[in-house]
Amino acid sequence: MHVVMFADQHLESLGGAQVSMRLQKRFLERAGHVVTIVAPRLHRDAPDDAAYLDLPSIAITPDREYALTWPGARTDRFVDAQMGARLPVDVVHVQADFWGAFIGHRYAARHGLPVVHTMHNRVDVGIEATAPFPGLVLRVLNAWARRALRGTAPSRDVVPDAAGAARSRDAGPVGRGAGAGRGAGAGRGAGAGRGAGAEPASVRAGRVAAVPSGRSAADGWAYLRRLAALSHAVTAPSSHFARRLEEHGVASAVDVIWNGIDDDVLDAALGAGSSVRRPGRPRFIWLGRMSPEKRLLPFVEAVIASGIDAEVEIVGGGAQLRAARRLIERALPKATVTFSGRLPYAETLRRLADADAVVQTSIGFETQGMTVFEAASLGTPAVVSDPDIADELGSGTWRVTDATVPALANALRRAAADIAAGTPVEPDASIAERFRQSSRTAAMVDVYRRAVAAGR
Repeated sequence: MHVVMFADQHLESLGGAQVSMRLQKRFLERAGHVVTIVAPRLHRDAPDDAAYLDLPSIAITPDREYALTWPGARTDRFVDAQMGARLPVDVVHVQADFWGAFIGHRYAARHGLPVVHTMHNRVDVGIEATAPFPGLVLRVLNAWARRALRGTAPSRDVVPDAAGAARSRDAGPVGRGAGAGRGAGAGRGAGAGRGAGAEPASVRAGRVAAVPSGRSAADGWAYLRRLAALSHAVTAPSSHFARRLEEHGVASAVDVIWNGIDDDVLDAALGAGSSVRRPGRPRFIWLGRMSPEKRLLPFVEAVIASGIDAEVEIVGGGAQLRAARRLIERALPKATVTFSGRLPYAETLRRLADADAVVQTSIGFETQGMTVFEAASLGTPAVVSDPDIADELGSGTWRVTDATVPALANALRRAAADIAAGTPVEPDASIAERFRQSSRTAAMVDVYRRAVAAGR
């Protein structure tokens, strides 16, 4: 099978979606498939790959890490010319939210190809966290989508509602497992896609799921509905994000396929680890992009307020690094706080395995929350602020009861006490197997085949 993936950013740029797509590509190729990645050209030196189809682009950040390709006739002609030697194509997999999504859906429409669309991001939450006038930005984004996608038609398995939003012909969520909810171990929450025998969304015709009333025609959900309307299958990396997509009428049945962890790297990390805890104070690790939606500063404030006698490592970089350092320098907390900067992936996993707990602090932003799943695969439990992520993990968490600093400080105290007493919570041991990329790739290939069959 030849899979053409479209992305907003080059796969060698920084970002969780890019890491996931590189892994997907490698394991699809390992399984004998052909992959082409269409994305804006990167404006710095980076590893090249024959699978990369780099689009003409302009840098959009001062560090030239990220770029934009304008979706339009000129880009269409470039893509078609470059793809000529790579034909035939079996399925288009859009893993983008903005220009990459427009370019991908335009390509699929021109060539009559089936589309699988993976929803990686809460567009509304991301824009609210980063833009000064989020309502205006969302209205402009929806207008841009209408213009860029003009002439593309909804797939045969979706119909427009009265307001112009798209709805899948579908009976609703399926594949949860008997009596099971969406948490870890449930049919959906297990990260294995749909349960055995479940009727695929792409072949259930004539039954329309309602789009919730009172929704703005120009909010983040309307935008995602527009993209889903052009797709033969929609996937999400977690049960809780799939549930929200369904509840907001984006698609009435969404396949849940976790972003996975590299089998080889996981095996190496597990092999190098020790079953005996290294002596010393409780060790906590926080890692991620240092931007407001990740809530690094509330975490630092909670470490200070908690008074825990622990080692705290902060991994990553970003705009809030300086502010976080200042908080620590002024407060001089009892905990020892180390800022380690950005680390290679294998070293990051080693640090996760060595820690007693990883701390997850964003709320309502993550569509999966990769870090806590990576940690659980390595046997490391988590202090979890987002209740949806805690539900997805199931066991092995110290839950933060609300979004306040005192609540996070209290959870840190509870975790530190349990760790010091030798009675930490334990992650679900099955996550290590269910999170392997090989199993995630097999699940996605099933979705591809279903989309291809529906597109005939």
